[in-house]
Amino acid sequence: MASRVAAGIQALVERYDLDAGAAPRLETLARLLIDDPIAPTTIREPAKVIDDHLADSLVALELGQVRSSSAIADLGAGAGLPGLPLAIALPLATVDLVESSTRKCAFIERAIAESRTWNARAVNARAEAWSAGIGQMDLVTARALAPLDVVMEYAAPLLRVGGTLVVWRGRRDPEAEAAGSEAAAKLGLEVAEIRRVRPYMDAYARHLYLALKVMETPKGFPRRSGVALKRPLGRR
Repeated sequence: MASRVAAGIQALVERYDLDAGAAPRLETLARLLIDDPIAPTTIREPAKVIDDHLADSLVALELGQVRSSSAIADLGAGAGLPGLPLAIALPLATVDLVESSTRKCAFIERAIAESRTWNARAVNARAEAWSAGIGQMDLVTARALAPLDVVMEYAAPLLRVGGTLVVWRGRRDPEAEAAGSEAAAKLGLEVAEIRRVRPYMDAYARHLYLALKVMETPKGFPRRSGVALKRPLGRR
């Protein structure tokens, strides 16, 4: 198992031209996702951990906006994905992994410590209640967090003008994309690109949804906890 994990990680290191220190840190993270009983994931098989967790997270490195970011927030970080792999890949960036579950934050903190990824930190907070991050971020990421227009409301206030939101998506969904565009217009965001990506050989219908912050988000956003989900900005 260890040799297969190491080979899969080495392929990612070469694909994305990561520095030599990335491989052992990614191996430690993979081991925790596979073996740690508190890891908040149902995916434990080594090959799937490499593909569905690490490769799917690192595919964002195809974007120049991601590689050039210095301050990153990963919302609804869960098991630390995509935030921890990106922190390992981008050692000069600071990465805040925002997660409302105390149990999941405990795993993230363990993974940070064991992988010695000191440019990352766990933030135990709801995304819409994390006031310390407002206006501070070059990049906000979200993977399997909430509907697109809801994610936009969580993310927009955190971004600096000129910053980028990247949302991991599966198949194209015209209705969700229309709701996202409607929300973007209300939040100072502009949809920039929906890029089809292939993080690993058998991956199909995977997309990264990019929105740029083009003006300040109006006061009053994000609304209080729970409101964005109950009354989303995009019509459905």
